[in-house]
Amino acid sequence: MRPAVRSFALAGLTVLNCAQAAMSSPAARVERYLAGLSTWSADFEQTIDDAQGKVLSSASGHLYLQRPGKFRWDYVKPSEQLVLADGKKLWFYDKDLAQANVRDMDASLADTPAMLLSGGSSVSSQFDITALPAAEGLEWFQLTPKHPNSDFQALRIGFDKGELARMLLADKLNQVTRVIFSAAKRNTKLAPDLFSFTPPAGVDVIGRDGK
Repeated sequence: MRPAVRSFALAGLTVLNCAQAAMSSPAARVERYLAGLSTWSADFEQTIDDAQGKVLSSASGHLYLQRPGKFRWDYVKPSEQLVLADGKKLWFYDKDLAQANVRDMDASLADTPAMLLSGGSSVSSQFDITALPAAEGLEWFQLTPKHPNSDFQALRIGFDKGELARMLLADKLNQVTRVIFSAAKRNTKLAPDLFSFTPPAGVDVIGRDGK
């Protein structure tokens, strides 16, 4: 699994938990929406820019999540890749490389944005959350990690009428990942097998059985 795809997918799942809430703090808005979220899915288009604004890569696919602790990023273009959490294991699969990486979803992931979907720690315990001025017709928030060893500097999220529409992630190399979401669906029934993964025959699996 390519590092940029992996890190973004982990980081990106945090921000699916915000919505409108008049007369409340930004942190309270995040916490409130998280409490009412059971599933979420959307199409996405993603680009990664370097520090000078040059586009390094682009991709598109579909995202699914289900609380507690399950999510699936299906990358379709330009190549088929998968980032999947089944509640116990975290998988990274690259079809072209015929390689899968797997690790436990344990305490070492507790301070990553994706793990906030598990319903354990509150968003405000892991991030400083501020409201930003409206721009491009969207309501914006910024999430800054409190942990000094986080892999990213800040996460900005934009909402269109209470629904997540855009995401910008700045990492420590000053690269910026931009994602546009569309066709979002909240709290609909998702098939259980969306959140399970069995490596295809012939795939090299790293991280299992001592590998």
